[in-house]
Amino acid sequence: QLVESGGGLVQAGGSLRLSCAASGRSFSSVYVAWYRRIPGKEREFVAAATPIWLGQSPYYADSVKGRFTISVDNAKNMMYLQMNSLIPEDTAIYYCHADINGVHYWGQGTQVTVSS
Repeated sequence: QLVESGGGLVQAGGSLRLSCAASGRSFSSVYVAWYRRIPGKEREFVAAATPIWLGQSPYYADSVKGRFTISVDNAKNMMYLQMNSLIPEDTAIYYCHADINGVHYWGQGTQVTVSS
């Protein structure tokens, strides 16, 4: 089970950090990612990190590159999305995701609203 937290309302230019907790599972050995659903659009990829044996290398959508940072705390079984320089177009419901042996797990989503 994945549980997100950290969403909220922020002004443009501000920052938020989203957290995702894994119940009974380590993030270090699996592919993890963040997605978002913007109102009226399909869910879209935001950021991902590879498993630890692949260096937990990060990947980003072009729209967030340079502003968002994905990270994994292996000791705490937590993953994070640090979002800086937020713009109104980042307003969406954000979901954490883990691919565990081919099974896709999703969090419940957390709302991020960026006001102009």
